[in-house]
Amino acid sequence: MTSPASDSELPRVRGFLSAFHRRQAARTIDFPGGFAVFDDAYALSRTNNHVLVDGTLDETDAEALPGLADELQGSLPYRHAYVLDEEVAAACREPMERAGYRHSTSLVMCHRGPVPAHGGAREVDLDVLREPATASWRRFAPQAGPEHVRDLVERRTARARGAEVVRFLAAYSAGGEVAAWVDLYLDPAAGIAQIDDLVTAEPHLGQGHAGAVLDTALSLAATAGCTTRFLTARPTDWPHRWYDRKGFEVVGSVSRFERT
Repeated sequence: MTSPASDSELPRVRGFLSAFHRRQAARTIDFPGGFAVFDDAYALSRTNNHVLVDGTLDETDAEALPGLADELQGSLPYRHAYVLDEEVAAACREPMERAGYRHSTSLVMCHRGPVPAHGGAREVDLDVLREPATASWRRFAPQAGPEHVRDLVERRTARARGAEVVRFLAAYSAGGEVAAWVDLYLDPAAGIAQIDDLVTAEPHLGQGHAGAVLDTALSLAATAGCTTRFLTARPTDWPHRWYDRKGFEVVGSVSRFERT
């Protein structure tokens, strides 16, 4: 259910997402109502190579989007597009599905609860996360080959340029292993922060480590002056219900169109 606060929050969230995708890209191609992003260093990562529609209905030609996506992504083995505005996504859905695209959504959830105390997670770099992240992707995407997994892991390097401040946080087990981790993207001047890619290593599930990294991210974001703190979650997966218990509320959604 969409919160009444969505009218004020969603434009800020959409603006942040649009800017993040543009900033992390190695190259971009603009078109009316949006742009395409590419990074040949991570060619198998769809979040680094896609079309993003961030315009209004007046700016977006929904009927032309399938052909445009084909033209822009012609060298890729997949087609992938994000549409940030819900009304634009509704207009795009029929022409995209006629062209063979599968539609799905991610919920946009903003933190409305009290800011928790620092959870004790530490800031780390990609070298620390490489091994546990590789193991997690082999669990989540067993069909992905070694090159695909490599792109999914190493793309964090590109994320480091996506926002004014980017932090990778990790919680450790009593035995000193990385147990859970999360990305935190901050724009302190705009007062907005995104929490992304929260993962718990399989041997450490159910031990509170995810809560530790989430609490740390929320605490750091609030300390940086970010009053808008958001994340995205699949509506069909259980984590969004856990986020709800952690003080997040649904304020809207982002659409995804995929074809392989």
